[in-house]
Amino acid sequence: MASGQESNASFCSEQAAASESSQAKRSHNYEEEIFYRNCRAAYLAIFKSSLENIKSKEQLCLVLQQAGRNPSWQTVNKYWTLQTTSLNFDDFCFILKKEPPVQKTELLKTFAKMDANNDGYILHGELRNVLTTKGEKMTLDEVDAITELTEVNNDGKFYYYKFCKSYMTTNEQCLKNAVEKLEVDSKLKRQQFGNQIEIFSEIAKSPDSKTKTERKTEPTPALKGGPCKSSLQPSSAPSCKISVMSTISMGASSNKKSKLIEPNAVKEWHCAYSKGCFFLEDNNEIVSHKYKLFLPQRSTVCITIKPVCFSQMEGKCSPWLTVDTALYILKETETEEKQKVVNFTELRNKETFGWRGELGAGVYWIVPFTTGCRFKKMKKQIAKEAKLIYEDGNGCLALTKEFRAALSEIFEMIDLDGNGFLNLEEYNFFEMRTSGEMCDEEAWVICKQNFETKNNELTKQGFMDLNLMEASDRGGDLNDLWITLMSMGYNKAMELTEACPFSIHIYAEKCKPKIKPVSLETSGRQLNKAICINVVNKGDAKPMDNSENIIIYTYRSDARITSVIENKVLWWLNSFDGESSSHPFNKLPIGLDVLRRGDRQLIRHVRVR
Repeated sequence: MASGQESNASFCSEQAAASESSQAKRSHNYEEEIFYRNCRAAYLAIFKSSLENIKSKEQLCLVLQQAGRNPSWQTVNKYWTLQTTSLNFDDFCFILKKEPPVQKTELLKTFAKMDANNDGYILHGELRNVLTTKGEKMTLDEVDAITELTEVNNDGKFYYYKFCKSYMTTNEQCLKNAVEKLEVDSKLKRQQFGNQIEIFSEIAKSPDSKTKTERKTEPTPALKGGPCKSSLQPSSAPSCKISVMSTISMGASSNKKSKLIEPNAVKEWHCAYSKGCFFLEDNNEIVSHKYKLFLPQRSTVCITIKPVCFSQMEGKCSPWLTVDTALYILKETETEEKQKVVNFTELRNKETFGWRGELGAGVYWIVPFTTGCRFKKMKKQIAKEAKLIYEDGNGCLALTKEFRAALSEIFEMIDLDGNGFLNLEEYNFFEMRTSGEMCDEEAWVICKQNFETKNNELTKQGFMDLNLMEASDRGGDLNDLWITLMSMGYNKAMELTEACPFSIHIYAEKCKPKIKPVSLETSGRQLNKAICINVVNKGDAKPMDNSENIIIYTYRSDARITSVIENKVLWWLNSFDGESSSHPFNKLPIGLDVLRRGDRQLIRHVRVR
């Protein structure tokens, strides 16, 4: 009997211990959930998206204050070193764990040291003397801002008990407002925050949530700058890229459905504009204009891209208007290898894609991109070849109405600044595309002498006459004219099928931006590297089946799904038919694939080192 009682007692003791352990674990998880919820709320009170980085000491100080900290510059400098270029959300969480929030008792002790008589107040003169001469010295204006607070000052006296109470109440109210905003806004609540995601409550609700294989990473002891995410140490936040596949992934229901800013909201801003075009090559590669953006000072900017319809094409079928477009924004550095990916146009308003954020003064590359899923070679039987020229009543060659319409469209396409004329730079993009040669200054002078110009630029009529002269000089031989048309994306029926013209608008709030077309070429490694960095930084990750060393990153938006496969040492880009039963991942070590939602065709075959 005694033995049975001992056994029961032991069992009860074990149950109690297990219950206490379970309660402690739940309590810890709840505290963690509250901590990260408050981190998210504070971060989004300052930044529009969790994907925006902290880019200056001032921003770091501001967001720490929003989180209830009162950092000195000495504290800020501890985390923002000379090597630091940016901090992300994970870094922010790490700092908050290291720097506890301000406590009322600490504030009272600080002020009490100045109150020798324990009167509960400090004379303004004494307060001004201490704050401007000791510790991290404040300016007179900053001190005056404190002494002018009517609710804590009276008759030249600063009542610090009231101030501390007001300070703590304001902190609590700011946090409460930020949390309420986060809870009410479902888009914000679903955002993925750096490596940290809402897993505590969501995993409990989702029994089907899958666990990822942990990706081995080396601890990073100090902040590092660069295009990839920096980290103060292995993230203290639960990591979706390392251990958990979140049910709040960046899918069609995520924050990528954020609507693009409406044009009238930036109509008072400074604007720069340029047109450009995607062209399909015979090998299915895509060529496009590339640009440099010059920004004289730091400013909030809005950058958009959309396909354009020519005035001559109104009412006609324009297949390129359904093509998905995007712009990648890269900060220029000494070499292309070190260019930093700033962001890309992921906001959407119908056919317009855009990005809005803050850019510092400097030079940026603007690199257009399309998946090619709705922009590819078309196998269309041409019933009848279009007629280009004819003989008029005087026996002279003349351009047909259809050919003139096509040339007018080409003129609009190559008039990149949209001023209705062609300068030498614009004309040379046309020459390089159609003949592979450039027109030098001497040849341009001769051109201007023989064809209509205005302000040293070629008019549309001059452009028409130039093409008519080429036909006349060759005695009606149409071969060169067809080379021109087909190079510009037209087929033998004179339909524009292998070119996608687009327009780019750049709005800046505080300064006049300038955009300059600099090349017409395949984007190659520059664009592919930007895509890889973007997907790895923003996408969901999981290991490939039966291979823990190969990680698949997937990033979803309204317009496309992008996947990057990493095997630790190399990056590949490869295209395959999504319907194929033979999966190319079985043949290649790694790959990058881009899908347009609703389509099953992937893009290009390019290797990126």
